[in-house]
Amino acid sequence: MMTIKSTCAALVLALSALAANAGAQTVNAVDVKPSPQQVAWQDLEIGVIIHFSTNTFLNREWGDGTADPKVFNPCCVDTDQWMKAVKAAGVRYAVLVAKHHDGFTLWPSAQTNYGVKSSPWMNGKGDLVRMASDSARANGLKFGVYLSPWDRHDPRYKDPAAYDKYYLAQLTELASNYGNLTEFWLDGAGSGGRTYDFEKIIQTLRTYQPNTMVFADVDLFKYADLRWVGTESGYVPFENWNVVDRAGYLRWRPIEADTPLRAYHWFWHPNDEASLKSVKELVDTYNASVGRGGQLMLGVAPDKDGRLPAVDVARLKEFGDAIRALYSHNLVVEDHAHVAPAYAAAVDNDPDTFWSAPAGSHSAVLEVDFPRPVTFDRTLTMEWLNDGQHIEKYAVEVYTQGHWKRIVEAEAIGHKKIDIFKPVTAQRVRLNLLSTTTEAHIREFQLYNDSDVKLP
Repeated sequence: MMTIKSTCAALVLALSALAANAGAQTVNAVDVKPSPQQVAWQDLEIGVIIHFSTNTFLNREWGDGTADPKVFNPCCVDTDQWMKAVKAAGVRYAVLVAKHHDGFTLWPSAQTNYGVKSSPWMNGKGDLVRMASDSARANGLKFGVYLSPWDRHDPRYKDPAAYDKYYLAQLTELASNYGNLTEFWLDGAGSGGRTYDFEKIIQTLRTYQPNTMVFADVDLFKYADLRWVGTESGYVPFENWNVVDRAGYLRWRPIEADTPLRAYHWFWHPNDEASLKSVKELVDTYNASVGRGGQLMLGVAPDKDGRLPAVDVARLKEFGDAIRALYSHNLVVEDHAHVAPAYAAAVDNDPDTFWSAPAGSHSAVLEVDFPRPVTFDRTLTMEWLNDGQHIEKYAVEVYTQGHWKRIVEAEAIGHKKIDIFKPVTAQRVRLNLLSTTTEAHIREFQLYNDSDVKLP
């Protein structure tokens, strides 16, 4: 007869064996799937990050925490103007830099006097986070915040425990008072040698915002939901796989590619018109970020009056108009291409539907046939990612002179892949999925002829 002691010992051994077996199991990248929140975030495709603080009034990018709060005194803050302007560019969400590295808060934080409540703006009664969040939602945009971990003003920063408490209190204010936050933005600027309690930070955030996506470089925080592309060019220069390995820890972490509207400048500067990027530069950035399965985070900056400069507003609209012109005439639909009924969901101009290859297959072909030859210079393909990223190699091919000719060969598709090439003319076109980890799922396969679109 077993005693309680021996029963407990046997249970401990059994649990230890289970734990050992679990630890020995290897998780493959193809088995990692996104959360529903990540899927929804990837569909947003374009966001903006808004920089507006004491730096705006001091003609600098990096504040040192010594600026007098009285310098922050815009005459004509118009957050509705900000949101209308970025919406015209095709933006779907806005992230406000609520506190930059100088420690100046754009909301009346109860944790410090270094912020808008000590400025002459609105007699110290203003709340820019409130204004921006309300304007974003009034204009149909989602909203998020950036709260810099580095603080060059607050003396508590020298005491990690005291500063963590201070930071968490500020995070609680932002997370509990401004509605749903789509993204919480973090970076490691100025934090060399400093370790923050990110697990406690995210635990606090999740208390109030369970669905917020956390952006951070993979080197900064292991468990974030989103990752940095690695440069501020706005380009994804590599095959984009959504699952990354962080020191043996596999996680679905889609890419965000950030870049400012004005070259090298996140804050507004006077006499700086030459830095404004051209429409062509912005379109190229879109094709190399969203068009490579990433998210484009475009930096915009109000001027010292509190409005986006008129030339920036115009450029944002020109950019949005250009993208709409480039990708609004899908030849598969407009030229009445024929596809087998089984493939219809992949060519219906509706990303909410998708076609699935035969179960268990590791390759597949999706062909579209036109009534007459069509000329096109790019394809747009979207993979349904709810079940993971499965396409490892693919080609786009046209039927010419009695055989199939390959015009594109690449690896990852992911959320969206735009392939651009010299114009070709063909009546039969196919997406050839050469290698997939299991059956692939295609939301859209589209063709465009936009070589004659004239950009401003």
